[in-house]
Amino acid sequence: MPWLMFLFAVAALLVAFKTTSMALLLACLLVALVLVVTGVMQLLARRIDSRSRDAGLMLDPDELRRLREQAEARASVDPFDRAG
Repeated sequence: MPWLMFLFAVAALLVAFKTTSMALLLACLLVALVLVVTGVMQLLARRIDSRSRDAGLMLDPDELRRLREQAEARASVDPFDRAG
């Protein structure tokens, strides 16, 4: 979708360069600017979204505490103790 916006921005610039009307020139330049900024923002949003972690995979503090306690309990057990 951002690439389509860039294509429309180029089309608006082409119209701006070919027109003899000052009002159409300003409108096309404004549209091109808005389309380019919007396209760049969409690309940045996609990049940030692709690098962020899934919120569903995050642990709540209680679950994290429970896992830490389990790890500490396993570490405190002697691995060579055959009786336990």
